[in-house]
Amino acid sequence: MVRLLPAALRAHLLQVAASFPAVASARARRIVPSIAVAVAIAAGGCAALAPKLEKPTLEVVGVEIVDAQFSQQRFNVKMRVQNPNERSLPIRGLHFTMQLAGEDFGEGHSAKAFTVPALGQAEFDVGVTTNLAASLLKILPKLDRSAGTLDYRLRGTVETDLTFLRSIPFDEKGTYSTK
Repeated sequence: MVRLLPAALRAHLLQVAASFPAVASARARRIVPSIAVAVAIAAGGCAALAPKLEKPTLEVVGVEIVDAQFSQQRFNVKMRVQNPNERSLPIRGLHFTMQLAGEDFGEGHSAKAFTVPALGQAEFDVGVTTNLAASLLKILPKLDRSAGTLDYRLRGTVETDLTFLRSIPFDEKGTYSTK
């Protein structure tokens, strides 16, 4: 197994092994590189065990105002997540920023856990907080010209309960019908 290592790495490991009195014997110097190879193979094997998952897709399916004051507005955004994988997707929560008509709209987060079935979908509610005073004048004219639709963009991360994949980044674009 020692012969599998490149010569430079093998020489370096032997030099390191010789610097420790406990591994100064010839037999010990042969074992140290073998252990290094075994560790490298084991680490590579763990990576191979990680599931190969496709990213889920998210879309906005509903928006309702919860509270509106001059300085801050709160919305309940109903979202749909579609799981293209052949295994269920346990979600712990998500965090994202949202743009409407190309303008920053707000930030959303959900800490409610749920599971999206394999090759299935689930709907959930997310609280979004915004200050429309800065962008309202830019968004409203675009809404009037858009014939009842509004382009949106969601960027953030989905937090999962999967051992090898704790966080899934996303950047989704879509169109929401305001009618």
